[in-house]
Amino acid sequence: MRRPQLAEFMRRMDSHSIAIIASAREAVRSNDTTYRFRQDSDFYYLTGFNEPEAIAVIAPEDEKPYTLFVRPRDPEKETWDGPRAGVEGAIERYGADAAFPIGEFQGKLQELLKGKRTLYYRLGVDHELDRVIIGEIARMRALGRRGIVPPQTIVDTGALLHEMRLIKSDDEIALIQRAAEITAEAHREAMTKARPGMREYEIEALIEYIFRRRGATAAYNSIIGSGANATILHYSINDAVLREGDLLLIDAGAEYQGYAADITRTFPVSGRFSKEQRDIYEVVLETQKECIEMVRPGVTIDELHNRSVEILTEGMIRLGLLAGDASQLIKEEVYKRFYMHRLGHYLGLDVHDVGLYYVDGQSRRLEAGMVITIEPGLYVAREAEAPERYRGIGVRIEDDVLVTTEGHRVLTSGVPKEIEELEDLIARARERASHPIA
Repeated sequence: MRRPQLAEFMRRMDSHSIAIIASAREAVRSNDTTYRFRQDSDFYYLTGFNEPEAIAVIAPEDEKPYTLFVRPRDPEKETWDGPRAGVEGAIERYGADAAFPIGEFQGKLQELLKGKRTLYYRLGVDHELDRVIIGEIARMRALGRRGIVPPQTIVDTGALLHEMRLIKSDDEIALIQRAAEITAEAHREAMTKARPGMREYEIEALIEYIFRRRGATAAYNSIIGSGANATILHYSINDAVLREGDLLLIDAGAEYQGYAADITRTFPVSGRFSKEQRDIYEVVLETQKECIEMVRPGVTIDELHNRSVEILTEGMIRLGLLAGDASQLIKEEVYKRFYMHRLGHYLGLDVHDVGLYYVDGQSRRLEAGMVITIEPGLYVAREAEAPERYRGIGVRIEDDVLVTTEGHRVLTSGVPKEIEELEDLIARARERASHPIA
């Protein structure tokens, strides 16, 4: 079945143009083993085709405007690696007007390019395909006296595709919502099962078990940071022992049918926040809730981030992490000692999804259909110049938020974040565990 976004992409293309978009390649993990295949997001968005070694050619004014070059059927290889759609499947199942074996692409390239003024193609991603396309354009230039003229302009496909991907359709929103529900279930499970003495990787395994059980995979490497590890933004070792009195920061998201969720929660391993942990957590939670309430069409990305900086800086002053005038601390970026990242990012087929954050030099305004994360945090490293009582505490709280015509909708509300809710959830789980049903 042909995807509706393909028709929209064709509509946006210039006249006398052609687009060439390649699938992802299989990546070697070691020797003759490969990583689990994950399709290129742009290619998947337009085609829905989920095999490697494929190329989509889109030329709206051609008799057959949508062509797929794919791996042909091969009974011997399919015995080892699984079934392929093949040329017939590319037409019957994926809506291509024409399809050919991938090995024929280079031989047909000149005919495809001939007479086109504009080529939509993303240079610098697939270097082997770059070489083939640039080489063919060079050969066509040499044949100019015969009337064989190559495209005169090459345009990055992202100029069209990434703007399309930024605004989600109802179907896409439903998939992100499902990814969010699966992710929320996994986070709740982690909250109820984490105990002092466990390893961080046990929590990682539990979370990703829930993902797989629900038909999803991990959208990115899960961050399971206990104690001071929570102050490391992209911590990924995940092998420390959970200790009584530590906070546990979990940043994990499921990918469901290509679409990602992204949730971060921070909670006490022992089930109760200490005063110092509560102090920092409340500042982050206040920031996150106020910034979420700001989300609506017309608000800029920078307005959201700048407000998070203001609230967090004022909170850091109250806690004694910083001293001085808030506006001056912000101007001098002193707050970055403990809050060094932006407030959030776009979400979709990629966990850090595509789309411009600045347009004509101005911070982009939110539009209905965008999905963004709101994820403020405070990170006081063990070695930080800060009051001793706060050292080693890291807190981040992250939700996925859909911009609607009326304002916003939080897609990840299925996992608690209020202090009382967290402590109650953990307490009830431990009570059940200590009094199992006979």
